[in-house]
Amino acid sequence: MENSFVSKPLAARMAPKGLEDIVGQTHLIGEGKILTNLVQNKKLFSMILYGSSGIGKTSISQAIVNDLGIRYRFLNATINSKKDIDIVVEEAKMYGSLVLIMDEIHRLNKDKQDILLPHLENGLLVLIGMTTANPYHSINPAIRSRCQLFELKSLKLEDITMALKKASKTEYLKGIEIDDSCLSLIASLSSCDLRFAYNLLEVAYYSTKDKKINEDVIRSIHSKPVFFSDKNGSGHYEVLSGLQKSIRGSDVDASLHYLARLVNEGDLDSIYRRLSVIAYEDIGLANPAIGPRLEAAICACERVGLPEGRIPLGTIVCEMALSPKSNTAHIAFDLALKDIEEGNVGSVPEHIRPDSSLYKYPHDYPGSYVVQQYLPDKLKARKYYTPKNIGYESIIKQVYDKLEKIRNSFSDPI
Repeated sequence: MENSFVSKPLAARMAPKGLEDIVGQTHLIGEGKILTNLVQNKKLFSMILYGSSGIGKTSISQAIVNDLGIRYRFLNATINSKKDIDIVVEEAKMYGSLVLIMDEIHRLNKDKQDILLPHLENGLLVLIGMTTANPYHSINPAIRSRCQLFELKSLKLEDITMALKKASKTEYLKGIEIDDSCLSLIASLSSCDLRFAYNLLEVAYYSTKDKKINEDVIRSIHSKPVFFSDKNGSGHYEVLSGLQKSIRGSDVDASLHYLARLVNEGDLDSIYRRLSVIAYEDIGLANPAIGPRLEAAICACERVGLPEGRIPLGTIVCEMALSPKSNTAHIAFDLALKDIEEGNVGSVPEHIRPDSSLYKYPHDYPGSYVVQQYLPDKLKARKYYTPKNIGYESIIKQVYDKLEKIRNSFSDPI
C-alpha cells in the first residue's frame, strides 16, 4: 500500500502517457506535425530536445517511447558513469536496439561521448537528449551532427491553466474547490513552468483542512512569480543580448525589462560589463559623456547595494536607451585593426619619427593645426572614420569637415 508521505508528486502523476497528452508544443505535436508523424510512422531518429525548465522535455521523451512501445533507458549525463552507458550498450546488443533518453546532454564528457558515438552511428542506440542549454553552443559537434535538434517553446498561460484545470478534476486532488481565477493565479506565478505550477497546486491542496483554495492560500505559499535562471546558461546570455539590442534600438521599456530580469538574478557584474560595452560600442561619440556617467551609476550601485542599487541602474539605462547612438568610432578602429592583421602597414613617415627636424609642431601654428602626413605612404589616402551628424558627434563632424577641407587644399603635405 502506498505511503501518503512518500507518494509521487502531482507533477509525476500527471506525466503524459502519450503525445496526445502533451501540453503545448503545437509546432512539433499534433496533426501533421513532425513528432506525431514520426510516432505514427513508427520511426525514430536521434534527437535533442532543448528549452527552458518545466516545458515538457522529459514528458515528450517519455511519451514518444510509450507511444512506440519500445525499450528505453533513462540516464543523466552528469550523474551516470561510463559503466552505466556500457550497460546500456550491452542491453541494446542483447535486444538489437535501444532508445537512450539522456538528460543534461550538454554535460556529456568526451569519454562518455566516445562510447556512444559508434553506436549512434550504426543505429544500435537511438538517443533522445534533453538540455536547457543552447545545443548549437554547448553540445559537442560530433554528437550534434548525429541528432535532429528540436526547440521547445515556452508554454502559454492558457496552456498551464488548462493543465491545472485537468489536474484539479483527477482523483489525485479529491474534494478540491478552486475557481478559474485561482488557477490563473497559479499559472501566472509559475512563469509558465508546468512542473512548478503542479507543485504549487498540490501544496495549496494539502495546506488547507477543507481543500478550499483561494487567493490568500496561494499567496501565503508563494507570492512572487518564480524566476528560473542559469547564470552560465544560454538563457542568461540571451537576456544580456536583449538588453544590449533594446538599448541600441532606443526601446526604453524593453531595456528596463531586461535590466529587471538581470537585477532579479543578482548578477551585477554582468550588468556592469555589458553596459560598459554598450556605452562605447552603441552610443560612442554621439554622447561621449555616457561613459563617465555610467561609471558614476555603477559606483553608486556598488556603494548602496541592492535593492537601492536598482535606482541608479534604472536611471542610467533609461538615459542610454534614449541617448543618440553612433558606432563610428569602433567601426573605424576595427578597419584599422583589419589593415594591421592583413599586414597592410608601412613605415612611419620620417618627419614624425623621434627627434626629426622635419616635424611641424601643431601648437606653433594658428588654431594648433598644420597640414602634414601622419599615415605611412602606402596608407596615406586611407579613411577609417566617417562621422555621423547626430548628437555630440555632429559637433565633431563640423571639426572633421573643416580639417578635411584644409587638408584637401594641400596637394602634397609632408
